[in-house]
Amino acid sequence: MTRQNSRRFSDYCDSWLNANRPRLKASSYAKYGTSMKNHIRPFWGEYYLCDITPEGVTAFTQLLLEEKQLAAKTVRDILALFHSVFSYAGKREAQALQELDLIYPRDARKHVRVLDETEETILGQLLAKEMDRCKFGIYLALRTGMRIGEICALQWGDISPEERTIFVGRTVQRIHCPDLSCNRQTMLVIGTPKSDSSMRLIPLMPDIASLGERFMTGNPDTYVLTGTKQCMDPRKLQRRLQKYLDECGITGVHFHTLRHTFATRCVEAGFDIKTLSEILGHSNISITLD
Repeated sequence: MTRQNSRRFSDYCDSWLNANRPRLKASSYAKYGTSMKNHIRPFWGEYYLCDITPEGVTAFTQLLLEEKQLAAKTVRDILALFHSVFSYAGKREAQALQELDLIYPRDARKHVRVLDETEETILGQLLAKEMDRCKFGIYLALRTGMRIGEICALQWGDISPEERTIFVGRTVQRIHCPDLSCNRQTMLVIGTPKSDSSMRLIPLMPDIASLGERFMTGNPDTYVLTGTKQCMDPRKLQRRLQKYLDECGITGVHFHTLRHTFATRCVEAGFDIKTLSEILGHSNISITLD
């Protein structure tokens, strides 16, 4: 393959994004655009396809892992995106490409932080004292395993006291603005959860139903955490959680720890793993077991 009538890799990044934009969520489009801007274009932008070699991919991977010190999961996502654009470009140039045979780095197994029973009790007591909407949201995470974006996107119409269920059908994320003409660097986007399995029904526990009655607005379109038609920024809820943790003297915890804690308590109580996996919105049981 030669450079004659070929385009540089940066051109194919633009073409790939434009071609795939209709099928992508706004959050995914922004994520891919950011990865291209920050990582793929600076390294590969001026390359022609015929210049891309396995050795170059190895150097790119080492750059991401060692110099930029990105997490293995992040590097895997960037490599997968790079390979998708590379394959897309090859089909359009209708020429044989070198077989890259990408090697995706693995994560080192990490210890998962879980609140012990004493910490959970202390935090629960603080949340119960003069409970407000934010405290209710944090308690909801601790008792259902819902993700922070799912809780911020929860509306009263999603909670059914009659059927005793909570429907998880939306999530809110703060993403980089995909439109370059946007005056802000980031924006809040409400969309569907991360996967089909994340759209789910969760049993409504009696204590949650009882606490929720204090804050119900009577309007199904209002958000649980604000009582208005404007959702809460997940960053605000994370800051409130950190404030409460500081008051409790609990360290090394972030919002996702509440999800791990819920899952752990369920397993300790002998909960059926398949049912727990469905409640958590995992795509398969192995994720729950891990």
